[in-house]
Formats: sequence, structure tokens, C-alpha cells
Amino acid sequence: MVELIAGLRAERIHENLERIREELTRARAGAGGGSGEVEILAASKYVACRDLPILAEAGVRLLGENRAQDLEEKVAAHGSLFEWDFIGQLQSRRVRLIVPHVRLIHSVASESALRELGRHREQARPGLAILIEVNLAGEQGKAGIAPEDLDAFIALAPVPVVGLMTMPPLSERPEDSRRWFAALRALAEDRDLHHLSMGTSQDYVVAAEEGATIVRIGTNLYH
Repeated sequence: MVELIAGLRAERIHENLERIREELTRARAGAGGGSGEVEILAASKYVACRDLPILAEAGVRLLGENRAQDLEEKVAAHGSLFEWDFIGQLQSRRVRLIVPHVRLIHSVASESALRELGRHREQARPGLAILIEVNLAGEQGKAGIAPEDLDAFIALAPVPVVGLMTMPPLSERPEDSRRWFAALRALAEDRDLHHLSMGTSQDYVVAAEEGATIVRIGTNLYH
């Protein structure tokens, strides 16, 4: 059972949002960051549906959900307040529940998911696009396409592929993620893919320095 965050305050979240924006702007101005704004995606897995208007009041505009059922519930209640992405592990049997609601799916990593995306294209929100999840470190038991299989996988996609996503190996040092973020950027540049979804509350500054276009923020935004 997911433990939801209690006591959310719009003022505090707004302060955090502005601080994170400033940090991202500085990071992108540094070496390797390139130009352009970094989107802040608020990971809403730990936020109760009833509390989502607090995020909107604070200035949050983009939410990322992890579970198809929660996505359906939250969009039904507060769909017009936000843009919605799906960031959780993509189960093939849940694709049909997700595609009507989101602009991006960040976690496409199986041929069965691609087949389901093809089957349900007519039900998808107009403009739906996907990011391919890449397992750069070759971690066993972790989702993601191996870099050497990326081109063949993209060729099978029935909807537009606009970028890549990765989750680097767990580490206590944000700097340890840099090599993986740089590698993802290189893969995207070689394929003329614009979006890079990389970086979480722990290492979003490093991700922005390495070219992230979307960072997925949870605890740093809410506390």
C-alpha cells in the first residue's frame, strides 16, 4: 500500500517549484546543458486525488502517474488542471487504460507494449507520443531496452517516438548518474530524438547539466 503524503501546502510547493526551476536554469547554462527549458514533471504517485488542486494552486502544470488505475481516477476528477504523462512500469494489459489520457508515455520497453499501442491507437489522445526506456547499465531485472537493440525497437513503434528515458543505477552520489545521462543524450542525438526524461529528486541538477528536457520530481517538491 502506497503511503500518501499528508499536509501538503500550496505555498511550500510553490517555493520548492521556483527553487527547482532556478536550479535547472543554472544547470542548463553550465557545461553540456545546452539551451531550452527543462520541464518539471511532478510525480503524483504519493499524492491523494483529493489533494491535486493544491498542486495546481502551487503552479504545478505537468503530472506523471505510475499506475493506470490511479491515472484514470485522477484524470476523471481533475483532468483539466494538468497535462498528464505516464511514468510507471508499462504493463501491456494496461495500455488501453492509459492512452486516452496522456501526452507522453515515458516507459515503453517491451514489444508487447508496442503491439498494444498499435491496437489502441484509435483510442489514444491526439498527439500521443512515447519515450523508449533504455537500460544503459545492463542491470538484471530492470526494465529497459539494451542500447544495441534500440534501433530495431524504435522501428517497431506504431506511434511516434520522440525521446528516451532512463533510470540510472541507485547511488547516494548524484554525480554517479552523470555517465548514464551523458550516454542517453548521445543515443538521442544520434537518432535526432528531442526529449530526454532523466533525473529525479536525487540527481535532477546533474540530469539538466547533461541535457534533460524533463525531470521527474517527487519528494523535493512536496517537503
